[in-house]
Amino acid sequence: MFSHVMIGANDIQASKVFYDAILGELGHKPGVIDEKGRCFYFTKGGIFALTPPINGEASTHGNGTTIGFSVDSGEQADAWHAAGIANGGVNCEDLPGVREGGLGKLYLAYLLDPSGNKICALHQMG
Repeated sequence: MFSHVMIGANDIQASKVFYDAILGELGHKPGVIDEKGRCFYFTKGGIFALTPPINGEASTHGNGTTIGFSVDSGEQADAWHAAGIANGGVNCEDLPGVREGGLGKLYLAYLLDPSGNKICALHQMG
């Protein structure tokens, strides 16, 4: 559905350390920084990128915005979450765990990245 997702980051190096750690837990290679100071993570299905805003102003997070990363298990979500906390992330919402609702049984783990963007690891349990 998506070709890429790009989010703003105020400190590309701190954000790269954070995303290298959490995306590494999902089997992805470290990000690549281009000549404009943006950081790209390439996958077969698309691109995830970090950028300082092109207007020169500070990056801000979107209230109500969450970017979700698919994981294979609750254990992988826990490892993703722990890697994020150890590399500058902040826990938000509840601690990682099972939640049930209209979409069925999900294992969710939420973090705020170093720029305050809300992200989530999600495992659909069936």
